[in-house]
Amino acid sequence: MGANNHPDYAEELERLEYTKEYMQRLLGETEREAAASRENIRQSMGDLEHLDSSLSYINILTNARFFEMAAGRKEELEAVLQNPYFARIHFRKDGEGAELLYIGKTSLFHRETQEPVIVDWRSPVANVYYDGRIGEVTYKVNGEESHGHLYAKRQYKIEGGTLMDIRDVDLTTNDELLQQALSGKADVRLTEIVSTIQKEQNEIIRANLKRPIIVQGAAGSGKTTIALHRISYFLYTMGKNFPPEKLMILAPSELFIGYISDVLPELGVNKIRQTTFETFVLGATGLKLKVADPNRKLERLAEGSAVDRETLLLSRLKGSLAYRDALDRYVALIEKETAGLFEDVYIEKFRIIKKERLRRLFLKEFSYLPLQKRLDRIAGILRTETARKRKEILSALTARYEQALDKALFGIRDDRRRREQTIRLIDERDKRLPAIEREGKKTAATYMKRFPAYNIKKLYRKWCTDKGLIQQTAFAWTEAEKRAFLRKTGEERWETEDLAALLYLQARLAGVADHWNMRAVFIDEAQDYSAFQLFVLRDSLDTDMFTIVGDLAQGIHSYRSISDWDTVRDLFPRAAFRTLQKSYRTTAEIMKAANDVLGRLAEDLPLVEPVVRHGPVPEVHRAERFNPREVHELYEAIRAKGHRSVALITKTSREAEEMVAGFTVSDHDAILLNHGSVPESGRLLVIPGHLAKGLEFDAVMIAAFSDPFRDFELDRKLLYVAMTRPMHELHLIGDFSLFLGSRSDQENPDRMQ
Repeated sequence: MGANNHPDYAEELERLEYTKEYMQRLLGETEREAAASRENIRQSMGDLEHLDSSLSYINILTNARFFEMAAGRKEELEAVLQNPYFARIHFRKDGEGAELLYIGKTSLFHRETQEPVIVDWRSPVANVYYDGRIGEVTYKVNGEESHGHLYAKRQYKIEGGTLMDIRDVDLTTNDELLQQALSGKADVRLTEIVSTIQKEQNEIIRANLKRPIIVQGAAGSGKTTIALHRISYFLYTMGKNFPPEKLMILAPSELFIGYISDVLPELGVNKIRQTTFETFVLGATGLKLKVADPNRKLERLAEGSAVDRETLLLSRLKGSLAYRDALDRYVALIEKETAGLFEDVYIEKFRIIKKERLRRLFLKEFSYLPLQKRLDRIAGILRTETARKRKEILSALTARYEQALDKALFGIRDDRRRREQTIRLIDERDKRLPAIEREGKKTAATYMKRFPAYNIKKLYRKWCTDKGLIQQTAFAWTEAEKRAFLRKTGEERWETEDLAALLYLQARLAGVADHWNMRAVFIDEAQDYSAFQLFVLRDSLDTDMFTIVGDLAQGIHSYRSISDWDTVRDLFPRAAFRTLQKSYRTTAEIMKAANDVLGRLAEDLPLVEPVVRHGPVPEVHRAERFNPREVHELYEAIRAKGHRSVALITKTSREAEEMVAGFTVSDHDAILLNHGSVPESGRLLVIPGHLAKGLEFDAVMIAAFSDPFRDFELDRKLLYVAMTRPMHELHLIGDFSLFLGSRSDQENPDRMQ
């Protein structure tokens, strides 16, 4: 029912207007505070010339902080002014009175009374809304249980500051509200999902933040939603100890980063690092490499082009922990070689430090550090020791020369001999002591020059191409693997699979710079990571605070990535493991067709359970060739139903490019989505299947002609990915009888010519 039919409509309208008016008043005060801080900064800058400069600097810094806080609060209030809250709970905490708490994307307290105007969805008490049934409830605050009574839950639909709908929530209306949210548009749903987070999703979002978590989530189960909201919850709960710059989300592509770019600010999250694995590794290592397109190998496999067995064998080998073990032995050889360079340290003829002590420091006491940082520590010790010993030597020699001069002056009776001896001693002293002073100041730096800098790229290439080193370090590999490795790595060609090795060597030999040293990591589409990639991220960053979400059914890079979660659980033994089998994205009819394909996959995964939301049965349009006009007519028919985001998904990039070219020639508007694209609502989006992972659209057309879907494992996964992208409507153009059987003709007997 509409909002104005609700018995509490007048009361709720009054509350909404009060909230908006109070926020407007706060905005005005915040703007005045920001203006005052700006004016104070201007005056302090002018006073730098004739007042105590330190006091002026303090004033500038203080007011700059006030200005930053005011500007941030202003931005926060403006973001939620037109939709300040989405729910309300009538709640009584044990020992306190009952109160009405309005839940939104941010918290707001009355400045005079400190009463909550809006409660942040991430707060402990808001958990009652997501998890609590009506009646007695329990929730945690700072790890301790709190108890209370939940009398009622209510949800609102507020658009542009107008109260559109009011729903009192029980189990039935909760389903209705979810259905209503899911029936919305894909280009806005991700930013509004906070109001319809489900119990099992909420449990993962709020799971112990000090432990890693691994989530196997079916297509449409909300994996990306969970990852993004867990970041927001993480910063809300632990932000004082974890600045946002130390949090990182690893996305599958730049396209995906663009897709989520508007969501994090909506959740109050800014400044976290959003990047891909490749970009992170190149940044953390400081290497400038031209890495081959990570999807090209996949494309060749999808196109049915010949990809030799050795290439696939090496892709899997480079992602394995056996590859890590071989590199580990290589690092041990480098460590041993470096240790062999230590010799006794001298200033002139005086031994300052024995080589045995330096080797012990390098191999034992500093063994927890990367090799370069061990050397840096030792260089520091050398500087301190040589400075101290230099002074001791100079002091002792000065005393010795004074003693020798006294002996010459007062012990030699012959004038000529006394004069010669005195002059000799003075000349020797005046030359030797300054020479020792100069040598001593340079001893540490000169000594450390014997240790060449670790060039990660050259060391890796040396290992890749040295048969002796491979035999010495990779003895666990088969002879076929060794031969293939040496044959294939002869040319300097950098692939995605090499990045984990480069990051590993960087971490073990030189260390990762603080700027790149993240403290918490969130990985989406984790099924496309290899065991070595996940290990090296954990190892190089020296943290296991990971949120890892993925779906093995969408593991289109399985030739080089994980094939089960057991390996990942072994790498993160403290991790909780959760599964999500319910899909909130698509209709029951579309999911039934997608489940037909899922059931054909090698992984023994249960079928996806769709939320019972109905829509049209997927239509198969039989066609032998691509007809731009007819496909575009279908697109226009879909758009006429009110769908804003519509994608045409192909199996390969080659066919996507061919279709965009065909649309262009036929004077029909279409845009090709690639790694750097940003999806545009209102235009036909043409996208190859491997880039569609993680995205969702109102409606999807899947077309395959020159690169048809074959009954191979990779093709089945690519088709499954494509079929699980739409929220409302799915059309398959071409011949899909191999996967959907005779039902195809029954669903739509029409043919595209």
